[in-house]
Amino acid sequence: MYIFDRLKRMKTLLIDDDEWIRGSMTLFFQGEGYPLLALETAEEGMEELKRQNYDVIIVDYRLPGMDGLEFLNRIKDSHPNALTLLITAYGTRAVFGKASDLGVKAFIDKPFTIETLEEALSRLLEKDGV
Repeated sequence: MYIFDRLKRMKTLLIDDDEWIRGSMTLFFQGEGYPLLALETAEEGMEELKRQNYDVIIVDYRLPGMDGLEFLNRIKDSHPNALTLLITAYGTRAVFGKASDLGVKAFIDKPFTIETLEEALSRLLEKDGV
């Protein structure tokens, strides 16, 4: 099944400080008929998660202010069922290990392509049985 057919019934949140990534991913997802809320900071993400739940959360590791791992740590108890994906250009064993401990089941190295994103989302959904 095509990845976006499965994602259409899910809400996705993207947190990345790179304006180009936010804009291009938003345009791509909308082109597939799938809305994506893209925010710049983890702090904005925390506020959004107080208003609404998301099924899929894609977060960059390095962010201004709170980093992606701290964000994931703060939401793990309040949003335990969210499928999380970490984007990073700074992937080390320590980062991946801590992310895994926080429940992250998929990773994307920067720079990445839409195909890489689709593959990671597909793996994420398969691991969760969605």
